[in-house]
Formats: sequence, structure tokens, C-alpha cells
Amino acid sequence: MAAVPLGFNIDAPRWDQSTFVGRLKHFLNITDPRTVLVPEEELDRAKALVEGCRSGLVPPGSSQEQLLYAKKLYDSAFHPDSGEKMNLIGRMSFQVPGGMALTGCMLQFYRTVPAVVFWQWVNQSFNAIVNYTNRNAASPISLRQIGVAYVTATGTALATAVGLNLYTKRAPPLLARWVPFAAVAAANCVNIPMMRQQEIINGVMVTDGDNNELGYSRRAAAKGIAQVVVSRITMAAPGMIILPIIMERLERFPFMQRIRVLHGPLQVLLCGGFLLFMVPAACALFPQRCSLALADLELELHDSIVAKHGDKVPYVYFNKGL
Repeated sequence: MAAVPLGFNIDAPRWDQSTFVGRLKHFLNITDPRTVLVPEEELDRAKALVEGCRSGLVPPGSSQEQLLYAKKLYDSAFHPDSGEKMNLIGRMSFQVPGGMALTGCMLQFYRTVPAVVFWQWVNQSFNAIVNYTNRNAASPISLRQIGVAYVTATGTALATAVGLNLYTKRAPPLLARWVPFAAVAAANCVNIPMMRQQEIINGVMVTDGDNNELGYSRRAAAKGIAQVVVSRITMAAPGMIILPIIMERLERFPFMQRIRVLHGPLQVLLCGGFLLFMVPAACALFPQRCSLALADLELELHDSIVAKHGDKVPYVYFNKGL
């Protein structure tokens, strides 16, 4: 084994994470949908290379480019808290292929109640996997809590979608096309907090600027989860709001009326175009390493930190999840 190149820190961000542009470049890198095609063996080798680099040893001849590519694969497939390999469907790199198929189908099959029910159920099943996979791994959740979260979120999505679908029967056609987005937004407001309820109940671990653990904070958990909800709704919004307007206009043309069978595949492809940019953009809205002012913490935790560290810890930090 050889020593790591002098001055190289594999965990140091390649781009400034305090700016939106820096975070966007970071998430464009790790949400690259091409990484879902990388074989499991190569992912395991990437993990071994990253862990070896952290310990100061890498295989002889390893270039900095190879180390950075290994880190890209590691970040795309392994949980930042636990280091465990995430399931394929739950990875953010799968959001484009998975999300484009589901969003396209929800936007295409919105006219009948059975179709609305089926595609909203499939979408919430997908979302439940994504939310569980990208939770703060330091807060375990039981199978019962997962089940309650799944049923509650799915019920919310179905009630919203079916209710609005019936309400918009006599409304302009465009309003009916926006029903899937309303259902997705409502379900996200329920699904994410429910799937991460342990964080709200018990709090998330917060640290100082040097990653020294300080305690658990429920207010930090609430802030992180709220940011994730906003990010997820933002991720879906452009495709599910703008694409219906585009399709509404396109379907007026005679050539589009002759190829109705291709409307579904066309919407899937267009959704992919939106998500290719919106997945990293939405993930980049807020810093992954979230901060909270000491004054905003629970009084007990605040007093405990002040007693131990005085005024040396003005802010605490935590992983908000994705």
C-alpha cells in the first residue's frame, strides 16, 4: 500500500458547501443517474478505497482522479451516517429514472379514479423507500412506525388526489392535470415527518464545529425535516406544474391527436429532463450539514452546552438527511 498524496483529504468537499452553486455541483456529482448502473463489486471496491484513504493508505499508483471517482461512487451508494450500502431504489441517484417513470404516469393517467388510486399508491410506496433510506441513520425506526407512516402518507395522497379529481370534473382541464402535484405535495408533508418520527420524538445528535457530540435536539430534527419537505416538493414542482401546461398546448395539434399512444412515453421523457436538473437543485437548496444557533436549542441542552463549553459553541451542526 502507498501513502495518500500529501495534503489530500478525501472527505473535504470539492466545492464550497456554504453556497448554492457549490452544493449544486456536489449533488450533480453524486446524484448522477449513471451511477445506478455501476456493479455492486465496483461500489464495494470504491468503499474500500475511500476507507483506506481515510486511514492514510491507498493502492500504489492510485491517482487523485481515481480517488475522487471512488468518493463519488461512495457518496452515491452509501449512507453518510452509517456507511451502509443503501438499497438501489432509495438512492438519490435513482430519483431521475424512478421519478420520471412515476411522475410521467401520474400526469398521464389522471382522468379516472382507479388510475389515480393506483399510481398514487405506487408513488407513495416509492417515496416511503426513499424517505426511509435517506433518514438520519442515528435515529432507528421500528417496523410498526414504518407501517403507520406508509399508511398515513398513502391515505393522505389518495384522499387529496381522489377528492380533487372529483372536484375538478367540471373545472378547466388544466386544473385536473395539476391534481397529482397537489397530492404529492400533501403526501410529502405527511410521509417525511412520519417516516422520521423518531428524530422528532428523541431528537438528532448535534455536534460542534469539530464534530464533537453535544447531545440530542428535537428542534434541530424539526428544522432538518422541514427543509427536506421543502426540497422534495421543490424537486417535483417544475415537472408537475409546467409539464401539464406544455401537454395541454401540444395536445391541441392534430399530429399529437394521432399519436395518443405516445403521450405517456413523451411525458416520462420530459419528466426525466426536468428531474435531471431538479434533483440536484432541490437537494442543494439547504446545506447537508445543517446548523442551528445555540440560542434556538431546547433550554436543557442549551444550558448543558454552556456549562461545558461556555460561549465557544455559538452554533451546533447535524445531518439533515435527504
